Amino acid sequence: MKISSNTINLRLLDKSDWELFKVLNTCPKIMEHVFEPFSIEETKKRFEERTQPWDGEVGQWLCLAIDEINTGEKLGSIGLKITNDKARIAEVGYLLRIEAHGKGVASEALKLLKNYAFTTLNLNKLVATCSTKNIGSYKVLEKAGFSREGCLKQNSIINNKYKDDYVYGLCAPQE
Repeated sequence: MKISSNTINLRLLDKSDWELFKVLNTCPKIMEHVFEPFSIEETKKRFEERTQPWDGEVGQWLCLAIDEINTGEKLGSIGLKITNDKARIAEVGYLLRIEAHGKGVASEALKLLKNYAFTTLNLNKLVATCSTKNIGSYKVLEKAGFSREGCLKQNSIINNKYKDDYVYGLCAPQE
């Protein structure tokens, strides 16, 4: 499976992506608004889960690597997991290497994933949660057409501090 634009490819995460996955999940700066950085052991476990074949089961992540077309550079990952099979709702998430921040990579990847989710997977709605302090992330969501549906106070704990999260949603276009 490969989904492409003029600048990036999305492809299934595979064993060659270990170094990228390790950086994304253990770097304090990248994880600042997401989770506490994972240990190497937890990162290995998550990597094994994310590189398993995706069968669309509720709660299982479809994890895609984001590669720059011209250089082949591994820029980050993006994915979705179905959270409600009956209502056809999936959560989306993305992480980028610091060097790829602010260059439109997340926006382009989310646009590709959104189109795939609605046209190929026939999903009804995509949702995302992000820290109220993660301005870059919620601007990506808003640029992709997601609407802020609420604010969850003290919804997560990162580095022993409660964090507020925004909840976003995007429904499939109706014909």
